[in-house]
Amino acid sequence: MTLQQIQEATQFLQQHTQHFTPTTGIILGTGLGALVQDIDVAYSIDYENIPHFPVSTVESHKGRLLFGTLVGKQVICMQGRFHYYEGYSMQQVTFPIRVMKLLGIQQLIVSNAAGGLNENYQVSDLMIINDHISLFLPGNPLIGPNLSTLGDRFPDMSEPYEAKFVEKALQIAQSNGIRAHAGVYVSVTGPQLETKAEYRMLRLLGADAVGMSTVPEVIVARHMDLPVVGISVITDMCIPEQLEKAEIQKILAAAYKAEPHMTFIIKELLA
Repeated sequence: MTLQQIQEATQFLQQHTQHFTPTTGIILGTGLGALVQDIDVAYSIDYENIPHFPVSTVESHKGRLLFGTLVGKQVICMQGRFHYYEGYSMQQVTFPIRVMKLLGIQQLIVSNAAGGLNENYQVSDLMIINDHISLFLPGNPLIGPNLSTLGDRFPDMSEPYEAKFVEKALQIAQSNGIRAHAGVYVSVTGPQLETKAEYRMLRLLGADAVGMSTVPEVIVARHMDLPVVGISVITDMCIPEQLEKAEIQKILAAAYKAEPHMTFIIKELLA
């Protein structure tokens, strides 16, 4: 994606939202869309109407960009994200992050549904992401000509997730009786789930949860020097010795159960 395409999408959204200026960008993962009920929505724009935007093809992702107010803060919320397994390039997957930056966001909050690799986790727990592993992705959204007006050629990734936000999120959870952990998220391409042998390998590498999103978005956010908060909802357990057949309805049910806790933490962080 070129800088011109990013600018064209940004200008379109500015024109259709009366130059609404969000301070926080939010990406809602699989089964985690209920947060929008707490947003005082001023503008709702379908992805298909935005120049150069991909379109969500996953059933549980609505495909709308919402502009509004959450706990007194102006936000822009992606109700549905894009994945590499849908056939999009890494640049297309992360295109909205570029646009949100140009619209004015100063921080990014990402959420996802993930499989638990840590034996201490339980279904519907939350994991505040404190690091990630991207080695299994087939590409990188920064490959190609560098958009130097947006960030450095070699962005530092020593702290991809803002440490002070991780600590604050854990404090909020502990103070309110919410089961939450700090852990490492590993991103894989999907769409198939992993084999027992693959889960064993990911655990050996130090991953606490596995999913099919988030990391490309975070890489691009950090390229543009945006602080990031990442929250995973553990929707199924991926312990090889106890592995059960994954069912999408059970995964969505686990996400729905945990969603109010995730929403609470996000609102408290913003407040």
